[in-house]
Amino acid sequence: MNDTPRLDAGDLARRLAENVEAVCRRYLSAGRRHGNYWLVGDTRNTPGRSLFVRLRDTANGRAGKWTDANTSEHGDLLDVIRESLGLTEFRDVADEARAFLSLPRPDPVPVSRECPAHERGSAGSSEAARRLWAMSRPIEGTITAAYLRHRDLTDLSGLSALRFHPRCYYRPDEDGPPETWPAMIAAVTDPDGLVTGVHRTFLASDGRGKAPVEPPRRALGELRGNAVRFGVASDVLAAGEGIETVLSLRQGLPDLPLAACLSSTHLAALIFPPLLRRLYVLRDDDPAGDHAVATLNARATEAGIELIALSPRLGDFNDDLRAFGRGALRAILRPQLAPPDVARFLQPGTT
Repeated sequence: MNDTPRLDAGDLARRLAENVEAVCRRYLSAGRRHGNYWLVGDTRNTPGRSLFVRLRDTANGRAGKWTDANTSEHGDLLDVIRESLGLTEFRDVADEARAFLSLPRPDPVPVSRECPAHERGSAGSSEAARRLWAMSRPIEGTITAAYLRHRDLTDLSGLSALRFHPRCYYRPDEDGPPETWPAMIAAVTDPDGLVTGVHRTFLASDGRGKAPVEPPRRALGELRGNAVRFGVASDVLAAGEGIETVLSLRQGLPDLPLAACLSSTHLAALIFPPLLRRLYVLRDDDPAGDHAVATLNARATEAGIELIALSPRLGDFNDDLRAFGRGALRAILRPQLAPPDVARFLQPGTT
């Protein structure tokens, strides 16, 4: 029996991340280094630039994490080893990782010594948020879908960042008894796609508005710098505060990556994706929105990112969508977009 401690997936991933560039050169040899990232086509080592692996810890994320801008997939270096070699069993992936790291294979551990998932301790509010997310279900055919359609948000395809919970707890105050309401649950994620929090919008039982509680929205977990994301950003991203406001843009620009930051404070603190070159900010017509735009503009300028503020005619873009319709919303947006993005994101043949 050897004395090497047993390493779980997290330990192996961390050790690989300490040697991230060497891992990329071995398993993603068709790519190349570009600044603080390794760029390649995908995890199967196809030539290209859509997948980027962080080579060191930055404000945007941890070393060894990767994101594929074409597919919205993300993961760590164990996933790179699995996909690049076509492995299917974790045992084989772990053996390959240990061989790369020159670690001996561990002795088998009896199943009785493994800690069941349901007995592992909570890591705080982010863990509680992930549990709520796991207990929620897709929005198709639910009150969440009815609520969104009531806001004229009719294109509901691909909204994997939103779920529904039929009886979500709501406590009016610290000492009061909890109530239960149906709720739209939104996943707040970091740049690597990890769920760090959730946002709850408590809904009326028929979906034709919010529940009669104050406030009808609450958040849980780590929000600062993170967002509710629709699509994976590469060089262009549009960011705003509210989920409904951001989804209104999606009705006219369905391929534009979007981020709902949930408040002006969190919008101002948004972590920029590593390849971002142009940031559209959905400006809310109020002083807090103006301050968020000014703060983001200063940060974007320092990072070499072009910032363009998008202004609604009314209070926000959901007001515009509901008052004027989808075609008029496109017409409002067209002159505000950078010329390359008109052809790239505005639907062909539309006004």
